[in-house]
Amino acid sequence: MSRRLYPIWNFIGHNKYWIVVILGVLIVGFLDENSLLKHIQNRMLVSDLKEQIDTYNSQYERDEQQIKELRRNPKAITKIAREKYFMKADDEDIFVLSDDQKPITDNDETAK
Repeated sequence: MSRRLYPIWNFIGHNKYWIVVILGVLIVGFLDENSLLKHIQNRMLVSDLKEQIDTYNSQYERDEQQIKELRRNPKAITKIAREKYFMKADDEDIFVLSDDQKPITDNDETAK
């Protein structure tokens, strides 16, 4: 064994357990397929998906209530058709009013 490698082998011989522990923690913590980092990312993903499930469940309940109302009350169909889809009877005119402001474009500014 050369004299230059002797201090390195001496260090490894005295600290072999610590080196193995540190390498193990690095592999399990960051490099492994099932690392702690991936575990944390998966937990965050599960949390986001649970929020989406709650959102879709509440939307489903609203829609279910609306369907029940439509089955009970035939006038509700005309109300929804008028409000959401702007349908009208033959003898009616519909005016759609909006308080949305038009976005200003470059063409509008040059026209002034």
